[in-house]
Amino acid sequence: MQRYIVIRLAQSLFALWGVSIIVFGLARITGDPMDVILPLEATAEHRQQITEQWGLDRPLPVQYVAFLGNALRGDFGDSLKFQGQSAMGLVGQRLPATLQLASFSLIISVAIALPLGVLSAVKRDTPLDYIGKIIALLGQSMPSFWLGVMLMWIFAVHFKLFPVYGTGGLRHMVLPAIALGWFQVAALMRLVRSSMLDILDSEFVKLARIKGLPEWKVTWKHCLRNAAIVPLTYFGVIGAALMTGAVVIESVFSWPGTGLLAVDSIRARDYQVVQAVVIVFSTIFITANLVVDILYAYLDPRIRLR
Repeated sequence: MQRYIVIRLAQSLFALWGVSIIVFGLARITGDPMDVILPLEATAEHRQQITEQWGLDRPLPVQYVAFLGNALRGDFGDSLKFQGQSAMGLVGQRLPATLQLASFSLIISVAIALPLGVLSAVKRDTPLDYIGKIIALLGQSMPSFWLGVMLMWIFAVHFKLFPVYGTGGLRHMVLPAIALGWFQVAALMRLVRSSMLDILDSEFVKLARIKGLPEWKVTWKHCLRNAAIVPLTYFGVIGAALMTGAVVIESVFSWPGTGLLAVDSIRARDYQVVQAVVIVFSTIFITANLVVDILYAYLDPRIRLR
């Protein structure tokens, strides 16, 4: 088991190193940030001074080595757009809003997907099952930004039930949370359904029915408990996916989280903040997958031998 954990940890670190190379390279092919920071009337001397101050005149390999060393200390430099604030400080300020939205979206996803998946399996090949399949198909095919715009147009603009954008109370989170989590509703519902179908045909379920246990108790207590193993291992991936997927939804609903910060920083060619956001998101996603892999290895010893 220790060997498996060491191998997976090494693979995760290698993946993070690859992400650092990619994000460093992509940030520098979007153009010169001096065109955004400096006014049009800036002189060549002023441009040269700022370029040297931020180290943008050095060769790219030298810039990457410096970036990697600073990143290992959690120092991504100061923001070019939000001058006077560190890149990691900005990410830290916006991260709670993204966590709040992702957590609420996860609650909604589970509240919708769990009963739908169970009922779809119990009522297999019935109209209810077909409705569940349609929901899963739509959830995995509709772009999240399109769903967000439609929810905003129907429930915020037309019926005026929810705010259009921004933060506040619970009402501000409903529409962006649904738009963000709908894809996960479809994925989780399909996992629950397939797991429940395997359990419903097992021998211990037939024995429980022979003993005369109520059908609701067989389904919701005995079957769901055993069928929950596979969906539970997917929860870590869901949480990380919700956070990284918040980039689009936060832009649609003007939610002041790290996703909106990433979009604003890309538009401003703010290298430091873009790198900090991507590295933080990548670390969260890779760590979640690592934890899920380790937990799954404990649940299924056969995984350790692969």
